[in-house]
Amino acid sequence: MQEVPVYILTGFMDSGKTSMILDTLIENGFAEDMDSVLILSCEDGEIEYKKEDLDKINGKVFYFEEEDDFFDVENLKKLDEENLPDAIFIEYNGTWGTDRLYAEGSLPSNWTIVQSLATVDATTFEMYLLNMRQMMNEQLKRAEVVFFNRCNDNTNKAKFRAAIKAFNRPAQLVYMREDGTLDQSEESLPFDIDSDEIEITDADYALWFMDCMDNPKKYNGKVVSFTGLVYNPKDGDGKLKPGTIVPGRFAMTCCIEDVQFLGMKCKYADAASIEHKSWVKIKAKIKNEFAREYKGKGPVLYPISLEKTDKPEDELVYFN
Repeated sequence: MQEVPVYILTGFMDSGKTSMILDTLIENGFAEDMDSVLILSCEDGEIEYKKEDLDKINGKVFYFEEEDDFFDVENLKKLDEENLPDAIFIEYNGTWGTDRLYAEGSLPSNWTIVQSLATVDATTFEMYLLNMRQMMNEQLKRAEVVFFNRCNDNTNKAKFRAAIKAFNRPAQLVYMREDGTLDQSEESLPFDIDSDEIEITDADYALWFMDCMDNPKKYNGKVVSFTGLVYNPKDGDGKLKPGTIVPGRFAMTCCIEDVQFLGMKCKYADAASIEHKSWVKIKAKIKNEFAREYKGKGPVLYPISLEKTDKPEDELVYFN
């Protein structure tokens, strides 16, 4: 059987999946030279696939209400054989888990997933993140590109990016305005990156960490200060090289089971004197340089001052 490229769109209902498929296939001319396109829709949103639109692209849409019906591989093979599609677009249900979608044998063997996209309604993202974080993570964790639709001047893009990067570091983020145009305005940060010393509060640590890791060149030569927990075991497999510590914070990404340590390599001559899991107030210069731990270039801290401090009232930092 001929290999067929599959494009997957995930995200909650009414986040813009149907509109993106129609824009891609019709407005952007993706299906111009194709003889057949299949759309497998796993939920019924506000936007409909109209016959006149489908006729323009030699397209057919098939609807699936139940998860087990969709993952009936024999039925999917039958659709393939009867329609001989040049491409398949899967509009996935926002309440279904995504692991099954990518599991071996869940789709016909000649279907090849070539791109995974996700759509998000920017106006409801923070509410969903607060109340349904795990479900939101499930829809976005495998997306190569995340599209935030319905952005406006009040959209906190930096905060959104940090939240996504917490569980999907490679994802590219695209922001779309309410009128459908690309939002290319700069992300606003809650701290002054141009100040002589960038003071990072506990509330802003996770956002700063993700921004610094994603844009180390932007912080090269900058001075930063924050309260951190030091990773510096004296023995065992996790023992660091002499002159190295890793100050950071534990961050909650989804729930208490998904807490992760966000730490940054720090070169400190007196590293041996710093106790493992001790709290410090650090002021350091950031250098964008090669580090084996990063498998390439990344931010490395060079302390200007480092002193012990009390444990904060809340040891965790958050992405919301």
